Amino acid sequence: MNEASSISLTLPSVDAEREGTRLDKYIASAVPEISRMRIKGLILDGQVRSGDKVYNNTSWKVKTGQVFEISVPASVEPEPQGEDIPLNVAYEDDYLIIIDKPAGMVVHPAAGNDDGTLVNALIHHCGDSLSGINGVKRPGIVHRIDKDTSGLMVVAKTDMAHAGLAEQFADHSLERAYLAIVRHRPYPADGTVDAAIGRSPRNRQKMAVVGRGGKHAVTHFTTKQRLGDAASLVECRLETGRTHQIRVHMTHIGHPLIGDPVYGRSQKTRDLPPKVREAISHFNRQALHAYVIGFTHPVTDEQIRFESPVPADMAALIEALSEA
Repeated sequence: MNEASSISLTLPSVDAEREGTRLDKYIASAVPEISRMRIKGLILDGQVRSGDKVYNNTSWKVKTGQVFEISVPASVEPEPQGEDIPLNVAYEDDYLIIIDKPAGMVVHPAAGNDDGTLVNALIHHCGDSLSGINGVKRPGIVHRIDKDTSGLMVVAKTDMAHAGLAEQFADHSLERAYLAIVRHRPYPADGTVDAAIGRSPRNRQKMAVVGRGGKHAVTHFTTKQRLGDAASLVECRLETGRTHQIRVHMTHIGHPLIGDPVYGRSQKTRDLPPKVREAISHFNRQALHAYVIGFTHPVTDEQIRFESPVPADMAALIEALSEA
């Protein structure tokens, strides 16, 4: 898909806190946009080195000060097929494209979702001009947002752009902000949730705040608007990017997202006014929208920043809750 046969990624130096972590887990935390299976394959193929030494054992324990370099071969033609699916393009140039993804769209093909994904739409829109770093199933995909989360995503068209964006994700220098409609009124209205996230010990299909074995996760939240007594509009800014991070963190502090089918089920609504109860019960996705993305252009060094307006379904929910 690209001219280069491979691209080299240099990871940040291992800090003392990460010493003793398995190599595959360390790389996964440093470069979350590359899948675990892809990382394992790269290690076993001898594509990971530190200095002059090749590390081809996934269970190697990393040491403080080590700097790992990953050689990622360019992918072959993608297996997913292009589909003529409308895209809301916020920005596009020769190196990257920013998409305003609607709720309900899966980012890339997976079991049970072979077509109709953002990747299928991107292949149709961009042709063979998508980065191959993340493998044939995920061309151009630098990061993901959940199927039922709406909002802005940046996609790489070239391997150079992908590598530059990946480094900014790894060192947390990108700006990412979300709007969430949560239950109740957070108190204090602004704050930070600093709590590790891992697989729930009670349900391995869910994520949860865990005491051991979790990944460092930090979410900063600011209450933007009180929506009656039942809910609030909150801005969440990510310092890290863990699976379901905002949903897990806001639930952890007692303010689950309205409509969240996984983390918000335990919230009772029968004591709420009928109009509020009706508005909440008819909102059938997590009320979460990725409304800001900002970064340094990986090729031109230009500062790129875009905002996405609140989607219609969330705007209607805000109005209904405000008027109740």
